[in-house]
Amino acid sequence: MAEFELTSSAFQHGQPIPRKYTCEGEDVSPPLAWSGVPEGTVSLALVVDDPDAPSGTFTHWLAWGIDPTAGGLGEGEAAPVEGLSDFGQVGWRGPCPPPGHGPHRYFFRLHGLEGELDLPAGAGKAEVERALEERALGDAELVGTYER
Repeated sequence: MAEFELTSSAFQHGQPIPRKYTCEGEDVSPPLAWSGVPEGTVSLALVVDDPDAPSGTFTHWLAWGIDPTAGGLGEGEAAPVEGLSDFGQVGWRGPCPPPGHGPHRYFFRLHGLEGELDLPAGAGKAEVERALEERALGDAELVGTYER
């Protein structure tokens, strides 16, 4: 079986995320595509965060209830259910590191799940991570960078 993989047509793994997807641009989510979803996957969950933030890991997007057969999320497309980011908002908020802080890494982690996450919209990262531990079948990762 193919390896579980997460890609974007907007940037390559380890490369800069275009300004369009950041707080300095349109701040829309980048297009994402996946392949090689683990056998038995019923739904997908996505966690996007920046471990290089001055205050510690900063969460940009929590999303779940994603159909694994969809093959991707289009540019600016919301997930069926979204959680509360560290910006204090539900949904995507793009890279926005402090000016002059150097490049930050943004980890897009897609989790294949054996069932749905039984969490309400607006749930926080700690709740999502606890639920992921119980249902994860495998994960794929895409890393982009950005600096201001």
